[in-house]
Amino acid sequence: MADKQGAFSIKNWSQDDQPREKLLYKGKAALSDAELVAILIGSGNREESAVALCKRILSSTDNNLSALGKMSIKQLTAFKGIGEAKAISIIAALELGRRRRGEEALQKKKITSSKSVFELMQPIIGELEHEEFWIIYLNNSNKVIHKNQLSKGGITGTLVDVRLVLKNALEVGALGLILAHNHPSGTLKPSEADKNITQKLKTAAQSLDIKVLDHLIITEKAYFSFADENVL
Repeated sequence: MADKQGAFSIKNWSQDDQPREKLLYKGKAALSDAELVAILIGSGNREESAVALCKRILSSTDNNLSALGKMSIKQLTAFKGIGEAKAISIIAALELGRRRRGEEALQKKKITSSKSVFELMQPIIGELEHEEFWIIYLNNSNKVIHKNQLSKGGITGTLVDVRLVLKNALEVGALGLILAHNHPSGTLKPSEADKNITQKLKTAAQSLDIKVLDHLIITEKAYFSFADENVL
């Protein structure tokens, strides 16, 4: 859809102010977050350029890209100059960035510490608004050979299918398990349900000589490790 007459299209800016040209001649690292988002939306509104508009949008999130990625289409389109198509472009680009982080983490397959588990799982569950419980299956070298979601929407009241967890472990040849789930509330304190599930899976796995090595509670920026805190 063509820009409305009077809108500040990137192609009409001076060359020094054009993010696309800046990226082309100076490289992507030279651009600010606002300039990168401006490339996505292409134009601003009658009163401000795309860069100025994007600075204002980012300012509303305290310049936090993770927070920007959580904004809904309705929240983005509340800004003058952001229509549905531009909002979708922003959301899609940030979702690709989130998935890229997940792929990069997956390539670091060997688990060497609770931090490496956090780096693997945070891009997947750390920013969700609902709770998910995952199992990470490891071989005898502590390399990730499989991971899957065990439950979604909360642990309390969820029937843990221990047989399915162990069936998967035997199928992939896992000798170690790591449990991980997120707390959308941001709290890192394990609940009684968290502790009970950990012990239930640990006891069941031991009968097959499979070890539960850790259980992580993950939030957006931090984690709690049962193993590190000696409560496993």
